[in-house]
Amino acid sequence: MPEPIKIRATLVGDIVDVRLMAPHIMESGQRRDANNRIIPAHHIERLIITHNGKVMVDAELGGAVAKNPVMGFKFRGAKVGDKIAVSWVDTSGEKRSDEVSVSDGARN
Repeated sequence: MPEPIKIRATLVGDIVDVRLMAPHIMESGQRRDANNRIIPAHHIERLIITHNGKVMVDAELGGAVAKNPVMGFKFRGAKVGDKIAVSWVDTSGEKRSDEVSVSDGARN
């Protein structure tokens, strides 16, 4: 199973700051190994982020995204304890989903 997605969701005032790192090799399919053979593509194709089940981000990624991609965004309308879930599917059909609760940034 793939490594857990590292997610942080912090509420400061009325804005939630979501940051995540998705451990993945993100192989483009354009590099060659030591024997000059093409390394097959293996990267995250789709990334979905939800807030209490409502889709906030639905992104299609490609092989040009760096290894262990880091992403972030901010939004309004959440409260401490709300759930932020992140899931992805890669080119080999592998999947990963993880979830965190929004924390109070004033206490961190």
